[in-house]
Amino acid sequence: MNRVLMLLVFCVLSTTSRAQVPAENSLLWEISGRGLAKPSYLFGTIHLICPTDFSLSDSLKSTMSRTQQVALEMDMDDPGMMAGMMKTMNMAAGNELKKLVTEQEYQRLDRFFKDSVHVGLAMFERAKPFVLMGPLFNTVLDCQPQSYEMALVELAGKQKSEVIGIETLEEQMAIFDTIPYKDQAKMLLNLIDSLPSARKEFRSLIALYKAQNINELYGMTLKSEFGMEGNEEVMLFARNQKWIPRIRRIASAKPTFFAVGAAHLGGEKGVIALLRKEGFTVRAVK
Repeated sequence: MNRVLMLLVFCVLSTTSRAQVPAENSLLWEISGRGLAKPSYLFGTIHLICPTDFSLSDSLKSTMSRTQQVALEMDMDDPGMMAGMMKTMNMAAGNELKKLVTEQEYQRLDRFFKDSVHVGLAMFERAKPFVLMGPLFNTVLDCQPQSYEMALVELAGKQKSEVIGIETLEEQMAIFDTIPYKDQAKMLLNLIDSLPSARKEFRSLIALYKAQNINELYGMTLKSEFGMEGNEEVMLFARNQKWIPRIRRIASAKPTFFAVGAAHLGGEKGVIALLRKEGFTVRAVK
């Protein structure tokens, strides 16, 4: 009898958990309920994208105009961000890239950076290897990419809305101290050695993003061999959980337009499901 009851409880909990997962294909969501005087909104971004695939819908602009501030993963409007990046981008304990790879691998990386980024590795010698992924995105995308975050900062400026961060630059950069530097270096080498595969994967991600299919995008991001696989707990799940009380506090103070990477939205451990578990009503905005 006890086993039957436990099985029933497990089934109810599993069904409830699945019910929180967003079913609709949408990048834009309204957050209401739980005592909020006015709704806030949640938008899924893709951090870098080719101009031909970039779009800010009229619905998004109209929704944003009904809020009083914009909350990004980090405060991209902070004039001290570049100085903060310079302070936090280096590896701990005097590590250097040359100590993480063989001499042959280092030369291959250096040659690739000189050919593709037009900068040698010397200036990045102590940088966390994940930081080096950034300059390579132009090569992966084969275009001069645009940033949704910077476009949202510009829109916020036009409507005189404050831009804030859900987490600090220090918190975000500290994530890359929890993933072994050697593993990061292997991912970097894997990226430059598998550019056709990386481009194919990114095209698929862009297609899912444009289709606003956040659950498929979430699933594909978890399986990516270029950064997320094996690191989902520290890069997605733990951050999502940490963000929920912050989103609750920020939204309670004033109506806010939240914008985070779209991979954070889907799944049972995504921001939408977690907000629903907290008692908020989160519905798709078309």
